Amino acid sequence: SYHVKFSPPKSLAGREASTETMLDDETSEPLVQRADDTAEALKSRLEAYHKQTVPLLGHYEAVVKSVDGNKDKGLIWRDIASVLSIEVKPANEPVKEEERGVEPTAKSSNRRILIMFGPPGAGKGSQAPKIVEALGIPQLSTGDMLRAAVAAKTEAGLAAQSVMAAGGLVSDEIVMGIVKDRIKESDCDEGFILDGFPRTMEQARMLDELLKATQEAVGTVLSLDVPDSILEERICGRWIHKASGRSYHVKFSPPKSLAGREASTETMLDDETSEPLVQRADDTAEALKSRLEAYHKQTVPLLGHYEAVVKSVDGNKDKGLIWDDIRNALQLGASDEVKLSGLQLLGEVSTDQDYINFLCESDYRNIIILFG
Repeated sequence: SYHVKFSPPKSLAGREASTETMLDDETSEPLVQRADDTAEALKSRLEAYHKQTVPLLGHYEAVVKSVDGNKDKGLIWRDIASVLSIEVKPANEPVKEEERGVEPTAKSSNRRILIMFGPPGAGKGSQAPKIVEALGIPQLSTGDMLRAAVAAKTEAGLAAQSVMAAGGLVSDEIVMGIVKDRIKESDCDEGFILDGFPRTMEQARMLDELLKATQEAVGTVLSLDVPDSILEERICGRWIHKASGRSYHVKFSPPKSLAGREASTETMLDDETSEPLVQRADDTAEALKSRLEAYHKQTVPLLGHYEAVVKSVDGNKDKGLIWDDIRNALQLGASDEVKLSGLQLLGEVSTDQDYINFLCESDYRNIIILFG
């Protein structure tokens, strides 16, 4: 997913958004807008929200906590933490330098710094969100950091935008500048997860030097290992619905329309819209071969560089078993997996129901409903 202002693709490069300038960063295919992402459709959705959902706030008046969602994400989180009585930092912790309006110095050397490695299709996308939730630290990918820096017009972001606009490749020095800026942000105070970075030995050395300046080092490298032959089956069977981003797989998660037939644009249709699904240009055996060659040549040697902190996990089994192995590798206890003092977020509740009944297995669970 991209956004013209907040997370633009590299191809936009400050130009006006159109199907010619909005191209996917990885495949260069034209991006599309969802049919309901228009001013007219939004008007109808908002009318329905105000008519159906807002009255529920009166129903739950005694327990409603309102939060201003029109400000920086970090500030919104602080407000949410406050209304839910979640302890963000000790009461006696000094005010951070950036909150006093001065340049922050070194971060705490107690930060948990983790790198995730794995070839394309290894399952990082499935497991990383669980690690984020368990540890309470953000997952950082170079693509996301780059787009955010360009959108924010930081010094490193502007340098990257200039290079990309000229059709060049962003240098390691610029990438490291973007990483340096990103890990200073408040959500990284307790640590962060680098997803697929560094990719080369030179980037690893530069990262080591960057962390050394704050008396830090990479604490854990989590490597998801999957045989190349299995990866081909996983990758080449993926199909997506371009408008929504919904993902399917011929074998592991087929759309209803396939019904045991051979996969094609006629049989692979989105479950919700019945529109034809597509395959990414690099989700082919030939493209995967090149990507795996690059991974084995450039990235695998980094496991030797970080040998003392590498934790290898077999990614060729059931997702639940993989997560159990990750928990063991990261030494996650029960307390690490309940960051919100026993609070469970159930998400948005359907407004079409007259009565909503929740079945609680434990008297000690708290249940939160999110409206917005």
